[in-house]
Amino acid sequence: MRYHIFAFFIGFLLDLVLGDPYCFPHPIRLIGRLITGIEKNLHKEKKYEKSNKDTSEFWCGIVLVIMVLVSVVIVVLIILCLAYRFHPYIGMAVECIMTYQILAVKCLKVESMKVYKCLQNGELKQARTAVSMIVGRDTEHLDAEAITKAAIETIAENTSDGVVAPMLYLAIGGPVLGFLYKAINTMDSMIGYKNDKYLYFGRAAAKLDDFVNFLPSRISAGLMIAASFFAGSEFSVRGAWKIYKRDCNKHASPNSGQTEAVCAGALRIKLAGDASYFGKTVKRPYIGDELRNIEYEDIRRANRLMYVTAWLCEGICLSAMWIISC
Repeated sequence: MRYHIFAFFIGFLLDLVLGDPYCFPHPIRLIGRLITGIEKNLHKEKKYEKSNKDTSEFWCGIVLVIMVLVSVVIVVLIILCLAYRFHPYIGMAVECIMTYQILAVKCLKVESMKVYKCLQNGELKQARTAVSMIVGRDTEHLDAEAITKAAIETIAENTSDGVVAPMLYLAIGGPVLGFLYKAINTMDSMIGYKNDKYLYFGRAAAKLDDFVNFLPSRISAGLMIAASFFAGSEFSVRGAWKIYKRDCNKHASPNSGQTEAVCAGALRIKLAGDASYFGKTVKRPYIGDELRNIEYEDIRRANRLMYVTAWLCEGICLSAMWIISC
């Protein structure tokens, strides 16, 4: 347990300092290639009877989920077991690296701050390109306010998906459970869309992602409300709690609205609303109250809220693991 605690903390620090180095192949990108490879073999245009097509695609999606998760667990287990068998310190070092690769605190900040810097310099076209790298919606016609809103929503949602949730799974089951979670999250981001191509094929991945994020998203919301107290005077704890209670279930996803509502309330702004995906406008209710206009500085504020939330979660997880180990 003490090796696990040490790796958990050092991996977190490595993520804060190094982020995602683009010059090295990242395990999540390898998982993405695995998903793409399996999808090419399973998700082919076949001449099914209309009554059988949807069912067939759904079961092919389940097969993909099983194959990806089994592959990821086996590879991570083999690497960890061999490393610890060679020497406990080698195993701990490998676990540190794996923990660092699972978390995405600095990467989320770096990518969203690219949007911030473009908006700060008045480079609207470049800002659209930068935000398109971190959101799934269509961005080619967004104005400055819509770009800012998209970036803030992504930071809020990924405070759960990319920071708190993987941290919780790492604390409970180490890199095996951590990478299992990231594989599920990656499948959802790649095939969990409600469009003509993935409506049935990606349903299993999407539903599984909803399941594994149900509790973490709500824990993340609670931590973000607490973080709004420690983050400074620019944030409203009362607003975070008020909007969370009122708007947390307005999002189409059962989980994404949890942290978006807290972020909107803490910043005293209005998020969500209609957005375009794959050329189709999706009607979405607003989250939060427009107590002031959104400005690009809110991207920086949302990142600060995310960082404080990450430190709170890290402290709680370390304390829990320490108590259990005693």
